[in-house]
Amino acid sequence: MAEQLVVVGGGQAAAQAVQTLRQHNYPGAITLLADEPHAPYQRPPLSKKYLAGELPRERLLLRPATFYAEKSVTLELGCRVTELELAARRVRTADGRTFDYDRLLLATGSRPRRLDVPGVALRGVHYLRTIADVDGIVAELTAGARVALIGAGFIGLEAAAVLRHRGFSVTVLEAFDRVLGRAVGAEVAQFYADCHRAAGVDLHCGASVRAFVGSERVAGIETADGRRFACDVAIIGIGVVPNVELAAAAGLKCENGIVVDQLARTTDAHVVAAGDCTNHTIGGRQVRLESVPNAVHQAKVAAGTLLGTLAPYSEVPWFWSDQYDLKLQIVGLSHGYDEVVLRGDPATRSFAAFYLRSGELVAVDAINSPREFAHAKKLVAARARIAPELLRDASVDLGTVAG
Repeated sequence: MAEQLVVVGGGQAAAQAVQTLRQHNYPGAITLLADEPHAPYQRPPLSKKYLAGELPRERLLLRPATFYAEKSVTLELGCRVTELELAARRVRTADGRTFDYDRLLLATGSRPRRLDVPGVALRGVHYLRTIADVDGIVAELTAGARVALIGAGFIGLEAAAVLRHRGFSVTVLEAFDRVLGRAVGAEVAQFYADCHRAAGVDLHCGASVRAFVGSERVAGIETADGRRFACDVAIIGIGVVPNVELAAAAGLKCENGIVVDQLARTTDAHVVAAGDCTNHTIGGRQVRLESVPNAVHQAKVAAGTLLGTLAPYSEVPWFWSDQYDLKLQIVGLSHGYDEVVLRGDPATRSFAAFYLRSGELVAVDAINSPREFAHAKKLVAARARIAPELLRDASVDLGTVAG
């Protein structure tokens, strides 16, 4: 009898794992359980081209709906898993069905972090994570609507850029003292704050939300320091939390994500995991990465483990964000850096920030600088040590240093 593989999750990691398995002639039966009513789709365009109305829904799909049938994958949509029975190797769903497995892949992803303040349940207050979320937001973007974004991370700033481009009045409220606080250094953060303000965004840092106000529908936002900002639509983007409840309840080790090793194996020999829901070791640190590149690479690692062709996780973390005419590409993790070197002039809207820790290059933020980004991937992977004056000198070809 063929091995039974059950995949729990309907995002990037789940779709990539299925594709990789079939590409490498995995002989087992595959069942993919997705809790949304859509086949696996891309999330990054939701806060960009899909919100802008420039990308039709069908182009969000990672693979055409016919792909799964062609690859003999049973695709169960709108199927919410409620319990994992590890000892019995069985999955239970909300509609009372059970699915037995020999191997299990958890790709449960993450969900928006909730803001627990008065008025958050008012009509017009939204999160932005799914197709349904964006469709709900777009339906309320009537002419002249005033939009407030709570959170100045990637989601908040990408949405702000799109909505300003569409002509809406946009306010951004960030509780931290600068934008993109978890992602970039202070110099790059200031650059993005300046760009958004220049585009007409009313941006406020150090603005912690105390309450949403209105009768049945949101009419404004009050901050902890007593200020009030009028709005007709509010979008909350204050980060995400990993979906680990199923794994934790089943007894798998979870610490800010499902703990996996470099082969995507959990603490159960029959279960692997991949994507936003996982926590693994990179450079001696336990990290949970929220990115498409991580989901894709880790899904391939998990697929290799299921196939018996073991290939440890080896990707250098990288991320990207599109805002206005600016493409930000990040490689590495800048946590704990002690020196930053700018290459190029931010005033030209094309430059890079190099982050060093004890002389070692640990991360690079490249803004409209694809060449520097390409070199940075090699240099960060090599844990290069380069004199700051060479990094600062744009006449020096980093390709010769990157080898």
